[in-house]
Amino acid sequence: MHNFTLRAVAWLQAIPDTLIALLGRFSIAAVFWVSGQTKIEGFRLNIVSGEFVPGWPRLADSTVDLFREEYRLPLISPEIAAPLAAFAEHFFPLLLLIGLATRFSALSLLFMTMVIQVFVYPDAYSVHGVWATVLLYLVARGPGAISVDALLCHQCEGGRARHET
Repeated sequence: MHNFTLRAVAWLQAIPDTLIALLGRFSIAAVFWVSGQTKIEGFRLNIVSGEFVPGWPRLADSTVDLFREEYRLPLISPEIAAPLAAFAEHFFPLLLLIGLATRFSALSLLFMTMVIQVFVYPDAYSVHGVWATVLLYLVARGPGAISVDALLCHQCEGGRARHET
């Protein structure tokens, strides 16, 4: 039994960080993207369901009211918070999907998660804890090898090595 346990642990430890990061990037990006889609009109894109409605995105009429009535964030007006959140929930997930500025994007969404947890839905710790865990993993470990960040890093290292010789 001991050998079986050691082999099983070794096998599980061999799961590539790149696979974990890729799954984490796509999963957490989907959470924020879908939320962002509820805040806009004129454009829809959901790669999971296949929904696509072309058009120019604009803030939904109900979004500012949502921030005024339900979210009620301190220190920032609903007129400013609503478009900022709608933008962030589209921009940072897009960066995560392609793996560009991954650590910065994950850190930005982690900050947003903390704001949501503390000021908007303080009883939703179990959900926000999962989000925070995925985002912290991406901040700490990066996007993995299947990312624009990795490609750029490889290009920079290769260029530096060629320049130094």
